[in-house]
Amino acid sequence: MKKITIFPFILFFCFTAACNSSNTSDTGVVINGVTWATCNVNSVGTFTNNAEDAGMMYQWNVKKAWNATGNVSDWNTVMPNGTTWERENDPSPAGWRVPTIAEIKSLLDTTKVMCKSTVQNGVKGSLFTDKSTNQSLFLPFVGYRYFTNGTLYYSGTLGVYWINNEEKAEGSLALYSNIAGNNLNGSIRTFAYTIRPVAENN
Repeated sequence: MKKITIFPFILFFCFTAACNSSNTSDTGVVINGVTWATCNVNSVGTFTNNAEDAGMMYQWNVKKAWNATGNVSDWNTVMPNGTTWERENDPSPAGWRVPTIAEIKSLLDTTKVMCKSTVQNGVKGSLFTDKSTNQSLFLPFVGYRYFTNGTLYYSGTLGVYWINNEEKAEGSLALYSNIAGNNLNGSIRTFAYTIRPVAENN
């Protein structure tokens, strides 16, 4: 995995919208013109109950969920194909999808969005706040599963969220977020990361 470039955070106080307890729908929150789900994808077609919940982990362009805690077996090492995350392989609930690089960049636009590392209900993560509306989005530090064997790393200290764009052959983009900052980086597709989807009609 490539070295993560870090950037300083700006401290700011704001609120985060609550997730729908039904697990299949989400209230959504608009950050810099993009409607984001307020919870991570859990099992295929569902959300977690709370913004702080880890949800499940996914390899790029693969519709198979892996637990975000403990050990896993029968790890998949087959390299996924494609240049974007195909809709039929997207585990997001109906009406939602894996974000594009443009949508991630809008979240990281410091002229319109503030970000801070925080602890929310006992969970470490990053809080992104729209400067004009004061609406916010919490991304928990879930960690990731390693590409060769599915071993879990950096749970509670690093959040890695898939982007639907290809970076290069066998590599795709992800958002890396920790207490030091945020960065877009390329990743081998058989890593398993979390997904925070955006509304399909963005």
